Amino acid sequence: MSGRPESTGARPLTALILAGERGGENPVARAAGVAEKCWAPAAGVPMLLRVVETLCRCRTVGRIAISLRSDPTAEDREALARRAAGIALSLLPCGVSPSASVLAAVDALDRPYPLLITTADHPLLSAQMIDHFWAAIAGSGADVAAAVTPASVIERAYPETRRTYLRFGDGRRSGANLFALLGPEGLRAVEFWRRIERDRKRPWRLIGAFGLSPLVAYLLGRLTVDDAVRRASQIIGARAAIVDLPFADAAIDVDKPADLVLVDRILNARERGHVQAGAPF
Repeated sequence: MSGRPESTGARPLTALILAGERGGENPVARAAGVAEKCWAPAAGVPMLLRVVETLCRCRTVGRIAISLRSDPTAEDREALARRAAGIALSLLPCGVSPSASVLAAVDALDRPYPLLITTADHPLLSAQMIDHFWAAIAGSGADVAAAVTPASVIERAYPETRRTYLRFGDGRRSGANLFALLGPEGLRAVEFWRRIERDRKRPWRLIGAFGLSPLVAYLLGRLTVDDAVRRASQIIGARAAIVDLPFADAAIDVDKPADLVLVDRILNARERGHVQAGAPF
């Protein structure tokens, strides 16, 4: 699959969508009646297609790569091609974990940096979120960056949703499934993540991987985001950055069937024109 050529100005972002899955049957896929979670429909449109369409609306994205567990059907390939009309699109085999998929994609892609990474189970992703994230890190000197959403933003809009939070001294944050590698040094963060990603739902274990002092500070509620970034940069040997996103939708990914129900409600209400993006019901 191919599309528009690379810009002759500042090189645009390469966007990588992680659409693979860990082993075993996925509960979201089972509930939706599809073979793989990425094809589960959100308000009638497969989540992967929604993410592709969003990335195509971003002027900073020059091409898209999708990391998949299995080859799409001819029908799904045609649907992807329609959504990605006008932009270069490639399909890559996924690894055994998200970090392995990123490493494999970097090896497979020509000139992969800067690399924007998101997931197929993020159907509420918007071009506005990506633009905000990129504006915060472009020219920052960071090698690797991650987006998060403050709990106050999420709970004001969607008090019913349950998220996994990192409890920093300056406020709780939830991951936003939006990352960037701005150069090859950023791969050190991916290698580090590969060693600890099994604990991704256990915040205290994640913090503990950075040493005893940050763990104690975290447990006492004294570890700030800036403290965590400084320590992470030291441990991984690359300059890290964390960006707060002011969008509640950024934290709503689909890990379980209840998440898909919430996403359906949000999208259906929005498409009827009753609710603005990120606004409470």
